Amino acid sequence: MKFKSKLLLALLATSSAAFAQTAPAAPEVTYNVGVVSQYRYRGIAQTKGDPALQGGVDYANANGFYLGAWGSTIKWIKDAALETGNAAAKTPKGSVELDLYGGYKFEAAGVAYDVGYLRYQYVSNTYKDAASYNVNANTDEAYAAATYGPATLKYSYALSDLFGYGDTKGSTYWDLSATYDLGNGYSFVPHVGRQSITDGKYNNHGYSYNDFALTLNKDLGNGLTASVAAISTTGDVTKYKSNSSVAYDLSKNALVVGVKYAF
Repeated sequence: MKFKSKLLLALLATSSAAFAQTAPAAPEVTYNVGVVSQYRYRGIAQTKGDPALQGGVDYANANGFYLGAWGSTIKWIKDAALETGNAAAKTPKGSVELDLYGGYKFEAAGVAYDVGYLRYQYVSNTYKDAASYNVNANTDEAYAAATYGPATLKYSYALSDLFGYGDTKGSTYWDLSATYDLGNGYSFVPHVGRQSITDGKYNNHGYSYNDFALTLNKDLGNGLTASVAAISTTGDVTKYKSNSSVAYDLSKNALVVGVKYAF
């Protein structure tokens, strides 16, 4: 896959760095582990519609600084389509995504802010082997978010080529989400996002798209959360299906269910 997208486990499948929150009263370390029926990121399939195991750890300091790591099983790298006519192309390797992030959270005039850096590390990946226009899938992004009331607006900027496709540095993603407490442990999270791909020398602009999600979460108590998310994108099916060696439409609509345990 050339461009990939994370909506789960509260949006349930987003990285732990996804939304701005206020700093804790004292330093703390928290852990989470979960499973989802499939892994979607920014609307795009990461596991070809199959389940994924996920988990992470977060450190938050009372002064607002935080660090974290989050991982998931993936399939999009090894399922990448090989470049037609390239005799040197071969099936790439890479079955684990590890996100490493850090940043600073603070409040001003009733608005919560979050600025930070996120590294998507695709452990031992050889994505560049699939096509001459591919590069290593590892990606670096800087992000900034602001939360007012239930709504969060987040902006991400690619400091490197984006998710393994060449000449895409400077690509951006806008994320607008809100969290509504419905009572009795339920919360509702509507989301809309815009992934803009830098055109570059490979004419990448056709891969830009919007994604949408409606997520219902249920706090089951004792650290357990269940979720169901309806996900849709405007991705060009001819492009996102051709990215998969198994002709799987990475951008098609999906229903994702999952459960997460935080401790």
